Amino acid sequence: MEDIIFIDGNEAVGWGALAAGCDAFYGYPVTPQNNIGEWFAREFPKRGKVFAQTSSEVASINWLLGGATVGGRVITSTSGPGWPLMQETISHIVNCEVPCVIVLVQRGGPGQGTTRHGQMDYASATLGGGNGGYKNIVLAPYSAQEVHDLVQIAFHLADKYRNPVVVLSDGIIGTTMEPVELRSLEFEELPEKDWALRGRGKQKGKKRNLLSCGQGLMPTPRNPSYLALLNTLNDKFNKMEREEVLSESHNLDDAELVVVSYGYSARVSIEAMWLARAEDLKVGMIRPITVWPFPYDVIRSEYKKGKKFLVVEDSLGQMLVDVRMACDYETEIGLISCLDRHEEREGGVIFPEKVLQKIKMMLA
Repeated sequence: MEDIIFIDGNEAVGWGALAAGCDAFYGYPVTPQNNIGEWFAREFPKRGKVFAQTSSEVASINWLLGGATVGGRVITSTSGPGWPLMQETISHIVNCEVPCVIVLVQRGGPGQGTTRHGQMDYASATLGGGNGGYKNIVLAPYSAQEVHDLVQIAFHLADKYRNPVVVLSDGIIGTTMEPVELRSLEFEELPEKDWALRGRGKQKGKKRNLLSCGQGLMPTPRNPSYLALLNTLNDKFNKMEREEVLSESHNLDDAELVVVSYGYSARVSIEAMWLARAEDLKVGMIRPITVWPFPYDVIRSEYKKGKKFLVVEDSLGQMLVDVRMACDYETEIGLISCLDRHEEREGGVIFPEKVLQKIKMMLA
């Protein structure tokens, strides 16, 4: 039997990374994800692994790029105003085609916003916040256990596609303590990282075969031209979109209304769904686990059966755009947002009763 420990979602990042064989963490403190860095500072050096607190988020993401180019399994984490500071280099990492994992613990915004929880970075995470029109797989856990497991999946997918993968948590998932089973997930075997910069002595006479800038402008065997690079990236993004969609569904068979929600809001929504079922209201739920690629087909299939939808997210409505697209902008779609918290201040949360109230209004 594997170990079960009582930790919060931020600490689960560390245990998940350890199970994935992570080599190094580079990060800079920003609330509400500070104890991720504390975990790595405490646990990594004594295991012979690398922990570095950098001078800023800009430094963190560039150290991450450096660690990735030598073939290491590397991770960073940030929140709120640290996320936009990383965007230029995230775009650059996609151009370099090196794998890494970035954990984003969302908080309120825009700008400096609040240090408390929120789900305000969905759009910039799923659409790619930097220049150049790239894509990153974005995994959205709704529990500490899922943080632990999805971090392992993130490392595998990053290596599989030679691309950054984002784990999109939030302040409530990150700071809520619950039992977590420390388990190592099994994955398909991946090819050796023969592109990594390991020095001439370890390259068996080859010249270096990875460009840290300007890939596509300087020819390589993989991408001999800029057009070849765009084709490589396009094929990669399309394959991610076809093959890496993850979602969870509840009670869809007889549902007249389907709630769509992710992260901590999904936990609230599941409770609301069961409260509605207790009152004989036919409510189902879809929880996107990958918010990019988004489970458009799952939602579209329910929309074509004539169902209504209710999006629950702790922002002003960002995932709402994806649900509208899945439904061809035609069916009725309601929204429970950060304006529906039980308190009209930064400490409030969305309660299940508020979601239930909206469900009743839409089914009346």
